[in-house]
Amino acid sequence: MASSKAKKTKPAAAVDRPSREEAEAAVRVLLRWAGDNPEREGLIDTPSRVVRSYEEFYAGYQIDPRELLARTFSEVDGYDEMIVLKDIRFESYCEHHMVPIIGRAHVAYLPEHRVVGISKLARLVDAFAKRLQIQEKMTVQIADTLNEVLQPAGVGVILEAAHQCMSTRGVHKAGVTMVTSRMLGTFRTDPSTRREFLSIVGNPGVVAVANT
Repeated sequence: MASSKAKKTKPAAAVDRPSREEAEAAVRVLLRWAGDNPEREGLIDTPSRVVRSYEEFYAGYQIDPRELLARTFSEVDGYDEMIVLKDIRFESYCEHHMVPIIGRAHVAYLPEHRVVGISKLARLVDAFAKRLQIQEKMTVQIADTLNEVLQPAGVGVILEAAHQCMSTRGVHKAGVTMVTSRMLGTFRTDPSTRREFLSIVGNPGVVAVANT
């Protein structure tokens, strides 16, 4: 089970990125491996299109999630109730098969001294989603980063997602949703706080709890 005290989220390790030309050449190799001719008319521009799409799919590697939360507000007239942003649609990519994970995130925190703009919560989800991921790890990363930067009384994160590595290959089970959660602080220790959060987001069935 997850501890109410979050471990510090480690920053992504720097990698030696190949050039765009090298990336496009790799796509041509994959096209040939699949059994097609990368020089035919329909595929001639595919390598450059794939590389451009990868820049969008994996844009999270170029974002520092902590910087997204750096600007906070303390003038909230004593507001100390739960803040919830629910149904944040996200698109991520399975690190095992590089196929989409498409779902919704519900993010909540109980402020103590400061709050952050609501758009930053959505951007925080995208910063981790736009990477090669597993859902359990992404759940922890979102919750722990929010907890580290804002230092609220508690944090709750729930992800619900469909994995195309399961629906389009392997067991071919469409319509299956995976649910993961991470509860910190009062969301973990106070059952009434947790119930309020689950009630607000529609009581999703938690089938997996992300561990530290």
